[in-house]
Amino acid sequence: MSASTQTDTTALKALRRVRMPQTQRNRELWLLIFVFAITSAAVALVQLGATGTIDWSFLNYCGAITGLVLILHIVLRRKARQADPFVVPIATLMSGIGLAMIYRLDIAEDLAGWDALSTRQLVWMAIAVAGAIAIVLLLRNYRVLFRYTYLFGLAGLVLLVLPFVPGLRVEQNAAVWVSFGGMFTFQPGELAKISLAIFFAGYLVRTREALTSVGHRFLGVTWPRARELGPLLVIWGVSMLIIVMQRDLGTGLLLFGMFVAMLYVATGKSSWVIIGVVLAVSGAVLASRMLPYVQARFTNWLDAFNPDLIDGSSYQLVTGLFGMANGGILGTGWGRGYPDLTPLAHNDYIFPSLAEELGLVGVFALLALYMVFVSRGIRIGITGQDDFGKLLATGLSFTIALQVFIMVGGVTRLIPLTGLTTPFLAAGGSSLVANWLIVALLLRISDAVRSRPRVVIG
Repeated sequence: MSASTQTDTTALKALRRVRMPQTQRNRELWLLIFVFAITSAAVALVQLGATGTIDWSFLNYCGAITGLVLILHIVLRRKARQADPFVVPIATLMSGIGLAMIYRLDIAEDLAGWDALSTRQLVWMAIAVAGAIAIVLLLRNYRVLFRYTYLFGLAGLVLLVLPFVPGLRVEQNAAVWVSFGGMFTFQPGELAKISLAIFFAGYLVRTREALTSVGHRFLGVTWPRARELGPLLVIWGVSMLIIVMQRDLGTGLLLFGMFVAMLYVATGKSSWVIIGVVLAVSGAVLASRMLPYVQARFTNWLDAFNPDLIDGSSYQLVTGLFGMANGGILGTGWGRGYPDLTPLAHNDYIFPSLAEELGLVGVFALLALYMVFVSRGIRIGITGQDDFGKLLATGLSFTIALQVFIMVGGVTRLIPLTGLTTPFLAAGGSSLVANWLIVALLLRISDAVRSRPRVVIG
């Protein structure tokens, strides 16, 4: 290759790198416009289907959220030009679809004003997007988080313990909520999963050499030595403690699954996954035999249509199944079904509510969106230029995937139902804020990955 040809090739590649951010951001803008159109149409169809008229006031509120998301887009244009262009549109679309369904349930229950869950969800979404904007603006370099590994670990534990502090705990079936002055409630476990993900990533980077040391080979698999099992057993013990004390099977399973996944990514040893699965199954069996509320969940799962249960503890599960069956392939249409017959249809059972009115095709599309979102996050992690960013992006993405699997698997009777929320879709400020903070972290990591210097080979 001649010197002039090599120079021209280098200049062309450099020009492409300059033009790429502009093209990428334009692509994101068009995707956002498409998302805003879908969300507005969903709200309008809900109103037409449920009431026969269109109330433009609620569409105005949606316009305010649109403005905030556009501000986030502008911030990304200026501060994180190389950030992944698909993450924000997907998160916005799922949040908008969830908001439309919550609004539809408010209409069915004749709720308006601040009593309406959709109004509160709008406020929380504004807070969530504002939090994402703040993260993008203030966290210029995500590697700073690595310095405070153990501080984030402590913060995660404190957040998990908060529901036991006198005066803060909200008396419910599960000790996962706190109340501040009786003004609003919050679920600190949602923020704890982010803090613990940062802690796990930093801890595994520091201890990876010890965890990947040669162990004992048995049945074709290299098993870790006993002293390397310590961290996994500690996290398993903490997860079991959460299940016992907080009566929260979902959070315990989520944290343990996240740690095992990050441990596998850090070491590449399949033995960790095998041990993790064995511990998770044994813990679930142990909890189902010793804890009455876990045993009740297993009973409802295995024998949901028992006449002695169907009008009691399994009523919610069975009603959700009938609602999904009523939706069929194409659904009843926005505002034309009866999702309000299922208890907690706006929260735990938002997925069956959507399945009834959007049908199998609609919820498959939602699951495809989750799949794309998670795949983009894992892609960000795989292409990461440092181990900490790789583990953090992969861990956060896997958390979303596992949470979706646990909730969708629970309401479809694939696995026992737990108390988690469906990311972005379900009503709840804690979950929405936490998920948008995950979006902001993925944006920052992806921008750093794509902005790294590239070596041009002639």
